[in-house]
Amino acid sequence: MNTKKNVFHGSDIEKIEERYHIPRRDIIAFGSNVNPLGISPGLRRALQEQIDAITTYPDRDYKTLRDCIADYTGTKREQIMAGNGSTELISLAMQTIRPKRACILGPTYSEYEREIGLGGGECFSFPLRPEDGFALNAARLRPVLLEGVDVLVMCNPNNPTSSIIRRTQLNELLTLCAQLHIFVVVDETYIEFTDDPAEASAVSLLADFSNLLILRGVSKFFAAPGLRLGYALCSNNSLLEEMKRRQDPWTINSLAAIAGEQMFRDSDYIARTRALIRAERTRIYRKLSKNPHLHPFVPSANFILVQIVDHSMTAADFFDIAIRRGLMIRDCASFDFLEDYYFRFCFLLPEQNDRLLACIEEAFPSGQAETN
Repeated sequence: MNTKKNVFHGSDIEKIEERYHIPRRDIIAFGSNVNPLGISPGLRRALQEQIDAITTYPDRDYKTLRDCIADYTGTKREQIMAGNGSTELISLAMQTIRPKRACILGPTYSEYEREIGLGGGECFSFPLRPEDGFALNAARLRPVLLEGVDVLVMCNPNNPTSSIIRRTQLNELLTLCAQLHIFVVVDETYIEFTDDPAEASAVSLLADFSNLLILRGVSKFFAAPGLRLGYALCSNNSLLEEMKRRQDPWTINSLAAIAGEQMFRDSDYIARTRALIRAERTRIYRKLSKNPHLHPFVPSANFILVQIVDHSMTAADFFDIAIRRGLMIRDCASFDFLEDYYFRFCFLLPEQNDRLLACIEEAFPSGQAETN
């Protein structure tokens, strides 16, 4: 793995507040990748009306919650395991699989590497390359897998690149991995933000591949990181049973279970979120594409990765400019394979996005007329 730099992460509001003396209420968090609509009105009512649920233990098997997830994903209850956020499920999966050698498609989220390392496994990253638009080049990956790998881990869409692997390519990759006895873990945290989740998701491949585990959560799309609710999808019953055996009982509290049941049925909120993100993603990508100082990579999720191509300043320099205006972006220097000239930001409400676009234009004058 490459040496990473210490930078502010999307959840580091307290550290930024202390460093820059900006009250957190005045910081717009473009680094958090959370749905700008906030929690839905239906969820707020459900939690208020059922607050007394905390006086009793939740169902230990979370049958109703898993039924809701099954309806939402088009799977079966038996293929679903709920957990205390996807972080717990990553930990349980790696404890169960116990890979000796794991390949992680990078740059990406660091928790996979940590959990594999805690189990004594060796990790290495397969770099997605900027010249490919950070798309997966399967021909380059194949010989790496043939060298001997127990687990392949990928985030789809990937964070921080916002690139995506289509279902047809996933099918080919899973077929190869099944032949090589490689288990594949696909983190679909951002899948609901894509234009066509069914086309990008690996869910439809579950029936054909027992070497596939899909991880999802509610932190980003449903704007509920504090609930710590995630779920795993897998057709390998023995793997799920062993993960459940290792899981502490009642790791999901009663309100989180109720929230999940409400969230996955809230079709209006889901539709409004997708429409908003789709419109802002298209608008912002088009605008940034006109700036000669910048190279935005085609986004598939609710955030975009941008490269400062002329090296007129570093991402850390631009972070400093933006945060002094109350706009918190993500300097990507802490990610493997990304140097000092990449930054990422998520799509928020149009008026908030306009503030950041104005800041970008001021820092990197494009010479273009101001249009949306």
